[in-house]
Amino acid sequence: MAAVLAGGPTAALSHRDAAALWGIRRDSRPQIDVTVARRGRRPLEGITLHSVRELGKQDVGVIEHIPVTSLARTLLDLAEAVRPRELERAFEEAERLRILDLSAIEGLLARSLGRRGAKPLGRLVREYAGEPPPTRSEFERLFLDFCHAAGIPAPLVNALVKGYEVDALWPEQKVVVELDSREWHDNATAFETDRVRDAVLQLADYRVLRVTWRRLRREPQAVARMLRKALATR
Repeated sequence: MAAVLAGGPTAALSHRDAAALWGIRRDSRPQIDVTVARRGRRPLEGITLHSVRELGKQDVGVIEHIPVTSLARTLLDLAEAVRPRELERAFEEAERLRILDLSAIEGLLARSLGRRGAKPLGRLVREYAGEPPPTRSEFERLFLDFCHAAGIPAPLVNALVKGYEVDALWPEQKVVVELDSREWHDNATAFETDRVRDAVLQLADYRVLRVTWRRLRREPQAVARMLRKALATR
């Protein structure tokens, strides 16, 4: 808040620090990113000022009373400040938190021709929009095939734990995997139910891991490492 106030009335937290405030990426840098809709601002100690011609109402929000760039604008700015893989992780975290608004991002990209970040962010949007929505049975079958190919013991599927049906369970290790897909979880009720179930299982000493269709398809080795580590440490 102090950094934003120092930037003046048109300032908003942005880039890496906006991503941290949105909860999609951690940032421990001592410098604070602030965007100001005004040219010629003098440098401020401890603050990285990004001057733009203007910040529209659709490009700014408020979180915890702090003016911050919209999630769409934050992702576009982030695309010019971090490596592609870091941008992808932030994008995926926004998806996981159910705060990703593709129409807002597409609208911003249409207004941002020539921005360096438009190309990598646009690629992520196209990949996301083009993701085939699998049926639950297809996803379960793919996951079981994945476990077999990776040498991971086969889990119980659709097992009942503490009154909740879980997608995959290793009962001895008390490890649960929930297979996430927008097709099944993309509404407020499902989001809340998922979080209540996770909390109940974690309090009962179950480790709950969430695996998306996109991640299983794109990063099978990383998912395999995560599962092996979880099963080995329980």
